[in-house]
Amino acid sequence: MKFLTKNIISVVLIGAAFFGGFYFNDYLDEKQSLTLEEAFNGIDLGLMKKTLDAIINNYVDPQTIDKEKLSYGAISGMVKALGDPYTVFFNPQESKEFREDLSGTFNGIGVQIDAKDGKIKVVAPIKNTPAYRAGILAGDTIFEVNDEPISDLSIEQVISLIKGPKGTKVKIGILRGESQIKSFEIIRDEIVMPSVDLEIKTTSSGKKIALLTIYHFSENTIQSFKSMINEMLSQNINGILLDLRNNPGGLLDQTDQVAGWFLKQGDIILSEQDKNGNMVEHKSKGPGILAEIPTVVLINQGTASAAEILSGALRDNRQIDLIGEKTFGKGLVQKLLNLDNGSSLKITVAKWYTPSGELIQGKGIQPNIEIKLTQEDIENKKDPQMEKSLERLDSLIK
Repeated sequence: MKFLTKNIISVVLIGAAFFGGFYFNDYLDEKQSLTLEEAFNGIDLGLMKKTLDAIINNYVDPQTIDKEKLSYGAISGMVKALGDPYTVFFNPQESKEFREDLSGTFNGIGVQIDAKDGKIKVVAPIKNTPAYRAGILAGDTIFEVNDEPISDLSIEQVISLIKGPKGTKVKIGILRGESQIKSFEIIRDEIVMPSVDLEIKTTSSGKKIALLTIYHFSENTIQSFKSMINEMLSQNINGILLDLRNNPGGLLDQTDQVAGWFLKQGDIILSEQDKNGNMVEHKSKGPGILAEIPTVVLINQGTASAAEILSGALRDNRQIDLIGEKTFGKGLVQKLLNLDNGSSLKITVAKWYTPSGELIQGKGIQPNIEIKLTQEDIENKKDPQMEKSLERLDSLIK
């Protein structure tokens, strides 16, 4: 399975990894298996041994030396040296937690984070979680946890600081915008991430609109989606408002299946380019039942990875309006490889392009109707993006 998530999270969810575009792959590609001589060519094993010797012979507390931890640390350092925040080594415990996160239930505060421009950025708070209720917003920068700076920490280390047992407290330091500093003391809780939600709205002219919100693309998204579609179609709706705001992405196969309901069979969903430049097209397999229903998509800076794929596919194939703010800009695909002893490697294996050939990595997707959602709007419980989308749908429905 592949992941496409802004922190696949690629995410990384606090309590769950921000998991963008993503594949599972239980076995390493045997065709690429190297001999020990080939694998270690160019690596100074002598230096590694001397360093280990120095630790064993000189460290002041030799009884605390854990060679397994040293081994995992060395592997983590090797992977981190790639300079790719989405390629990560997981030791057995971390690997177990990462897989659990994909099920949509975990303990934490309920916020998705990612490493961007050397900073830890909030992709999105999960609705109705401690982080959401506390007022943490998409785009916030986390600069400290429990009054300790995190500038020198990896995203995985930040996650480990923020995660913890249900009922315990964590203090998060936030930079909002260029100069607004905020501090949040949040009580951790069990986070159950909804996947899909449906609400029927009525426009000023009496048109029935299905507000279909996809929060993330996890293992059971397509099942929840089909259930919502059956309910939606039974109500004779006139249009669909697809809300992908603050959706950090997720599993690529789930995204492909959801896209198939909105697109005709054979329409291109995305194209993947591997390390050799080979391109593979993902095409809609249908059923295309929603392809003729007027649709508008809501996006913002928390819309990432797999959610950007769906947005781009609907825009390029059906010229559907994207309303809101520029998306996050994660155009990379990761694959999860199982290693020994329950450990695993999440590794970037491809770049993805929209059907029109646009690479959105680091750029994001611009809405064709830009509507800002201000702090004042949030405080006054107003949603001008939603209002504009309903207005636009009303004008599209014949």
